[in-house]
Amino acid sequence: MRSFDGFVGRLAGLAVGSVLAFGGAALAEDAQPVPVNMHPKLTREAVDNAVAELDAMATEAASRGTVPGLAIAVVFEGETIWARGYGVREVGQDARVDADTVFQLASVSKPVGATVVAALVGKRRITWDSRIGELDPGFALSAPWISDQVTIRDLYAHRSGLPDHAGDILEDMGYPREEVLRRLRFLEPSSSFRSGYDYTNFGLTEAAVAAASAYGLEWADASEEFLYGPLGMASTSSRYADFEARANKAAGHVMEDGRWVHGAQRQPDAQSPAGGVSSSVNDMAKWLRLQLDGGIYEGERIVPADALTEAHLPHMLTEPHTPFGYPGFYGLGWNVGFLPDGRAKLSHSGAFAMGAATAISVFPDDGLAIVVLTNAAPIGLPEALAATFADIAFYGHATEDWLPLYAGLFRKMAEAEVGPDLSHPPADAVPPAALDAYVGNYVNDFFGSVEIARNGDGLAMVVGPRSLTFPLTHYDRDLFTWETTGENAIGTSSVVFTLDQDRRATGMIVGQFDAFGDGRFTRE
Repeated sequence: MRSFDGFVGRLAGLAVGSVLAFGGAALAEDAQPVPVNMHPKLTREAVDNAVAELDAMATEAASRGTVPGLAIAVVFEGETIWARGYGVREVGQDARVDADTVFQLASVSKPVGATVVAALVGKRRITWDSRIGELDPGFALSAPWISDQVTIRDLYAHRSGLPDHAGDILEDMGYPREEVLRRLRFLEPSSSFRSGYDYTNFGLTEAAVAAASAYGLEWADASEEFLYGPLGMASTSSRYADFEARANKAAGHVMEDGRWVHGAQRQPDAQSPAGGVSSSVNDMAKWLRLQLDGGIYEGERIVPADALTEAHLPHMLTEPHTPFGYPGFYGLGWNVGFLPDGRAKLSHSGAFAMGAATAISVFPDDGLAIVVLTNAAPIGLPEALAATFADIAFYGHATEDWLPLYAGLFRKMAEAEVGPDLSHPPADAVPPAALDAYVGNYVNDFFGSVEIARNGDGLAMVVGPRSLTFPLTHYDRDLFTWETTGENAIGTSSVVFTLDQDRRATGMIVGQFDAFGDGRFTRE
């Protein structure tokens, strides 16, 4: 789903009021925000009570099959006070999830990667404001002056002007990372430079790989050398091959006919800094301890405090106003927000439509953090568990029934991603031109060359370096349909051909590719 990942990427950062407003629910008339800085100090007893409730909720979720499996860890005052797994690694198999089971993190990879960059900043060859053009002279955006000025900070804060999720469909088409990044120069900006927020996996990826290149390292190697190794995160990697090689790993699941099933596993290496980390909750708890202790772990300085703090500060406004008056922001790979009582909150969610949903919440003023990892397509469970846990810890009770609320938001998001209904051609459909009139190569600077070829008695669209082939079904006149696949699948999409006066195709518009007007192809 094209914007699913971006939606959940900021979802965990919304304050209670913002979530309610987004979901269309009204606040109670007598609801009053707690004055800032008037809340009592968080106690271990309160956290333990919240853990007990969380344990019961997770146990029930696994037993009911809300998701096949999940794992949770809680950090408080410098310690991992609880870590546990629930359910199964794969439906139909006996292997159980435990605290060492490795999950794909999806976009929770972004704050993890931001910590790697902060460690690299600490080595003094780069800063958050290093220009990408000086680190990677081959990289370019649409305007030369933006290419010259864009920095690591700009790309990590999603403020470069790149359109939402720029490049993600190229990844689905099989293009490698280097080619996806090269083609970003062909996209018109969605906003003026540094003035608008648009969530982009590949913009952030460029910043990360450019930062690592200053040290002569590939991104996955830099992550291991500067973060995973020093923290002892032995089950964590930024390479898909390492995830695949784990004996204790969670398979991704999608919902089909009301049942969770495991199909194709998401392979996110192309956007590894943005979505390619895999880890366990035991490992993630070490990383959360590092965040809460200002870059120190087990008494050793791993990341400079000032470089880490930069990632935790607000850089771009994402939620202008909530019913409580608190805005929401994006930092550098982090959501930055507040609870209604004024508590600061750092967070991020992650989602693979192909079978992963994750969430982290960090409350730096209280020394509290939680990570929830699941092996199922997103339905709001990680966010609901994290929100309920925080409510009970801070207020002694859940302020909302969070799972139905979050589930409703995810349903609305899924429905918004589905295009027009093209399942039933009109009864008076006009026949197409002779099929050979459509056959040929069609070019687009961003998406490259797409072939329309004969496929038996019909046509097929052949795309990308792996020659992915999609049969076309005639719908009406010069409009055909095809079934999308991959992480960004949206169900049935369209291909609309333009023909000259001789009824010979001169171009086409591919529906799924045209979200920002970039899906228009010219026939060679």
